[in-house]
Amino acid sequence: MHAPSPLPTGDGARAFAFDGAHVVSAAAFAGHVRALAARLPRAGFAVNLCEDRYRFLVAFCAVAVRGQVNLLPPTRTRAAIDEVRARHPDSYCIGDGEACGCDAGLLPSGSHFVHLPQRLPWLDGPPLRVPDEAVVAIGFTSGSTGTPMPHAKTLGALRASTARNLAALESLWPAGMQPQVVATVPPQHMYGIEMSVVLPLLGPVAVHRGRPFFPEDIARALHEAAAPRLLVTTPVHLRALVGSGVALPPMAGIVSATAPLPQALAAEAEACCGCEVRETFGSTETCIIASRRAAAGEAWRLFPGVRLEPRPDGTLVTVPGLPAPVLLADVVELLGEGRFELRGRQVDLLEIAGKRASLADLTRRLLEVPGVEDGAVFQLDDERAGVRRIAAVYASDTLGEAAVREALRRSIDPVFLPRPLRRVRALPRNDTGKLPRTALLRLLQCGEDDASR
Repeated sequence: MHAPSPLPTGDGARAFAFDGAHVVSAAAFAGHVRALAARLPRAGFAVNLCEDRYRFLVAFCAVAVRGQVNLLPPTRTRAAIDEVRARHPDSYCIGDGEACGCDAGLLPSGSHFVHLPQRLPWLDGPPLRVPDEAVVAIGFTSGSTGTPMPHAKTLGALRASTARNLAALESLWPAGMQPQVVATVPPQHMYGIEMSVVLPLLGPVAVHRGRPFFPEDIARALHEAAAPRLLVTTPVHLRALVGSGVALPPMAGIVSATAPLPQALAAEAEACCGCEVRETFGSTETCIIASRRAAAGEAWRLFPGVRLEPRPDGTLVTVPGLPAPVLLADVVELLGEGRFELRGRQVDLLEIAGKRASLADLTRRLLEVPGVEDGAVFQLDDERAGVRRIAAVYASDTLGEAAVREALRRSIDPVFLPRPLRRVRALPRNDTGKLPRTALLRLLQCGEDDASR
């Protein structure tokens, strides 16, 4: 067994995290981790609720150094936190805001919430070490296709995924330079973990401690970063950023995930920002396994060592470092030479009157209608003549429902035209850009006077 590598990796003097006022070195980060780890209660698990990305990193690493496991609920709602803690009674919550309100399952110490102080304590000591075989986090699927399911991540698996991610992205910046990441996604999400937590922890990367949301905030954070700058975001944030016209500094590249990135939006973003947009493909189960330049085409390229095996109920994915292959619900078409195209999810495939389509492709065509800012196509639960109806909601400042319906007639077979089609102020996306089904159904219950702009 190899001796554990020190955390974080690299020179202690290197920039680890930053904002507009301060740059934190890797050595200073290690000192904050040592001090917090010494104050943590005895337990097996910690629900990491920190909002500030740097404090999340300090808590994440301190929990791991104590031999505990970070629990990462799919959302930070009271119900989600309670459900995760019910599965792991030997747990507490750790955060940088107000106490989360959980008062069940107290530890023997009487503590159930650890609050990170405004001024983080610092402690000198030997390098931080965690064995690669140690489970450092348990991520949960979003629950969009069922009950959220837990997936344990060892430090070794995260180290391997970090190496693959860096290899896929390093052509975006000059060799030998340290990129500075600005991320709009929460650190609790697996995409956020990979691209804004373990990337600086295990690679030569610095990260902005905030989570900017509005275009002006994203631009401000990018101006606070030093070149080469890398923006880690979602299609929703990218669409808003491109449409805002806000002034942006030069960027080395943009990374997008959590939802399909329309090719037209990717091309517009590249033209606006003067850099490539790389879209990543992965899951909580597998981490990131492929990427593509969305503006250049539909095909994805697998990371080295990853293998796909199409199955009737999805795709079996083999990833180096994972103990066993993982079955994903995504349907793929293999193109050879490590390339593939997505054909949607098995549950998204439609067959009506002998004709086939997918909800993913129908949503793509809705988003391609000029003037549509956001949208989604989905199926209702009720059936008519043995067929579940197709519905759609969209946001637009300029297009009424009749205009969008007419535009869709030109690109969609009539049997797949969404009925109902509803114009809304905004789609109810969560922190990672996903759309809870219950929220979509509630939108359809609103009248045009309530839902439209």
